[in-house]
Amino acid sequence: MKKNVVNLISLPTILVLALAFLWNCKQEIETKADSNTADIIIYGGTSAAVIAAVEAKKSGKSVIVVSPDKHLGGLSSGGLGFTDTGDKSVIGGLAREFYHRVWQHYNTDVAWKWQPKEEYGNKGQGTVAMDGENRTMWIFEPHVAEKVFQDLIKEYEIRVDRDEWLNRENGVEMADGKIVSITTLSGKTYTGKMFLDTTYEGDLMATAGVSYHVGREGRDVYGEEWNGVQTGVLHHGHWFESDISPYITPNDPSSGLLPKVSDEHPGEKYSGDNKIQAYCFRTCMTNHDPNRVPFPKPEGYDPMQYELLGRVFDTGWDGWFNKFDIIPNHKTDTNNHGPFSSDNIGMNYDYPEGSYERRKEIIKEHEQYQKGLLWFVANDPRVPENIRLEMSKWGLSKDEFIDNDNWPHQIYVREARRMIGEFVMTENELLKKRPTPNSVGMGSYTMDSHNIQRYIKEDGFVQNEGDIGVSTNGPYAISYGSLVPKKDECTNLLVPVCVSSSHIAFGSIRMEPVFMILGQSAAAAATMAIDEGIAVQDVKYEMLSKSLLEKGQILK
Repeated sequence: MKKNVVNLISLPTILVLALAFLWNCKQEIETKADSNTADIIIYGGTSAAVIAAVEAKKSGKSVIVVSPDKHLGGLSSGGLGFTDTGDKSVIGGLAREFYHRVWQHYNTDVAWKWQPKEEYGNKGQGTVAMDGENRTMWIFEPHVAEKVFQDLIKEYEIRVDRDEWLNRENGVEMADGKIVSITTLSGKTYTGKMFLDTTYEGDLMATAGVSYHVGREGRDVYGEEWNGVQTGVLHHGHWFESDISPYITPNDPSSGLLPKVSDEHPGEKYSGDNKIQAYCFRTCMTNHDPNRVPFPKPEGYDPMQYELLGRVFDTGWDGWFNKFDIIPNHKTDTNNHGPFSSDNIGMNYDYPEGSYERRKEIIKEHEQYQKGLLWFVANDPRVPENIRLEMSKWGLSKDEFIDNDNWPHQIYVREARRMIGEFVMTENELLKKRPTPNSVGMGSYTMDSHNIQRYIKEDGFVQNEGDIGVSTNGPYAISYGSLVPKKDECTNLLVPVCVSSSHIAFGSIRMEPVFMILGQSAAAAATMAIDEGIAVQDVKYEMLSKSLLEKGQILK
């Protein structure tokens, strides 16, 4: 009898257990899906990504940062500590908060490990009158910037998935003109209502089918003066002031060209091309022995790569140390300077559209070139003794980029893709020749393009081309339309880094404080679009500008 009762009870029990099991499976699947779902998905690990994520959380939205980078902050934490600011008074909102937190760090004794604070002084700090209690510091060490970004991520409990690379083949699912989800190479799929592309390359934008441009437009495209090929224009001093032969045996074309010189015609003046300004690493160097690592001799080092520089030194040029910009603790943010320096001119043309593997090859070649350059100047007898001996006192900073052999983890992508969106920023807006509609932030830095090609002039001597430095004559507004694609292409994407602009206008917009400003404004607009259930192109500017002003952004 007992056995029969058990048998009678077992059948419904088994059914209940089976249903419970299926329900749990369903819940687990939904939970896993929900775990990669947020109101706003931000792709990228730059300074704009962090600031946009903070704005999203402050606005009450869930957010996930999907970062291909292991280190957050892009160039701001990757060696560019001598910030290109222009008019600091137009840097507001969360961007200014970042520089305030940098000031707070350097206002402590623990920050000054390798030199007394009094010795460095107040270089790079905003004035008391301008900042009031919200003091700022614009010059900093790479690891300090990264710590500030990390503190923001922790404070606002922002989820960051690192080393997640967008599948650029089929990793963007679109429906009805919207991005539904993005999938990374690891197989993770992220679903959101709004998406931000905060990368230097614009990979999400491009994969979503949004229009963009690579290279220089001819100056007639947007009615500009300073776009296109600029042969004969000599700005900044980054050009060969003396007649220097580009041939292995001087003045003998039959001997072959030296490395890093193109034998192609540079193009007609003012014409467009597909070339982009040179990249480099912003190296953090020191001459303070307790923290100095001697420059490494790279594998495959070839002194002939630097023969042109040797010939420049032969002319008596002595500007080698002019861009060792001093940052705290006896360190530098070292940038390109002169006719032959850290800019690896002409070696990056296929980076914007290149595969991940091709980009890695380009980055590796740039690293080898620049490490070899430092070794050459510090060690090769071809270099004048006074310069060589001084350079040998310098090295990489032992306490920076400690997981990458003290070498920056971010190459300086000065320019890659640029969106062609609802509004295109050109030099005409930056120079105030035309009004800018719907300002969401301001820039002010010089329209600055580094050299783009190294060619042979008609007289047989070598010259650089593409270096431009044109003042904007004061701050200028940046249009909301430059952050959003054309409405018929995508209605839930904002692009605060690869903004819609001409080559020469981007030369000013491309500064790190501006990327932070635009990142915050993009996230604020995404929040409004979610709340209103509308396309990003339909966000009411009156409401957006009011909100941005309340958040401390400076719009005019």
